[in-house]
Amino acid sequence: MNLESKWLEDFSALAATRSFSQAAERRFVTQPAFSRRIRSLETALGLQLVNRSRTPIELTAAGQLFLVTARTVVEQLGEVLRHLHHLEGGQGEVMQIAAAHSLALGFFPRWIAQLRNEGLNIATRLVATNVGDAVHALREGGCDLMLAFYDPDAAMQMDPEIFPSLHLGQTEMLPVCAASPDGKPLFDLEGDASVPLLAYSAGAFLGRSVNGLLRQRALRFTTIYETAMADSLKSMALEGLGIAWVPQLSVRAELARGELVVCGGPQWHVPLEIRLYRCALVRKANVRLLWRKLEGGAASGSV
Repeated sequence: MNLESKWLEDFSALAATRSFSQAAERRFVTQPAFSRRIRSLETALGLQLVNRSRTPIELTAAGQLFLVTARTVVEQLGEVLRHLHHLEGGQGEVMQIAAAHSLALGFFPRWIAQLRNEGLNIATRLVATNVGDAVHALREGGCDLMLAFYDPDAAMQMDPEIFPSLHLGQTEMLPVCAASPDGKPLFDLEGDASVPLLAYSAGAFLGRSVNGLLRQRALRFTTIYETAMADSLKSMALEGLGIAWVPQLSVRAELARGELVVCGGPQWHVPLEIRLYRCALVRKANVRLLWRKLEGGAASGSV
């Protein structure tokens, strides 16, 4: 197989732009020449990487997996050149992590601090995003690691051989609301009256978990607000507008100060597992080092 490194950079540019014309402009070549180079790459691999019948163009399943390798090779070549030219100053690689918003705020800082206290001095770049975008980034090599709550449905869409994961900890979603002047919950989950619900948008994993509980317990409620972000639900609950199910790690401070109170017993709590995912095709040294440390039991537990 005879591959040219410029073809890998071409393919990475095409994946980023989803447009042959924009990618050709980015690579400073004409569109016909750029298209020939992508064809040459596909011929050398014996694979179709791009679905050209769609606009914007889409990567095939093979293209998505190869993109991870292409970006890794290009990145590693860049690392070597920077070291050779003494441009890195010995700082090493930066590990890019995509994380669900609630984990980016409520879990990531404490977790990284614990890792550093255990002697793992890694440089990280955090991208807080929704789970769908994080999965997409992991699939296509846009991040090195993904931090997310374990979702059995999403797990079925990710081959565990290619995208292995590690258990980092347990938490739970708690039903919370603002407190009355005497410190009691404004709303009661055990009563007969319908309660105002601050809900997750349709399709959100946390929302699916809560909806399953609500159906199981036949709660009477009226949805007054929807969003995909747990922290937005928390803000609405702080205003006394209703009940929200929020990860415990997102409301520790508000519960401690009495600004929010838990308004239901353990039967109303939803367990959550925190996991870290990587792509087995990525060969970054610092990712491999972190993974070995975590497999040995570093920086995990209940939060």
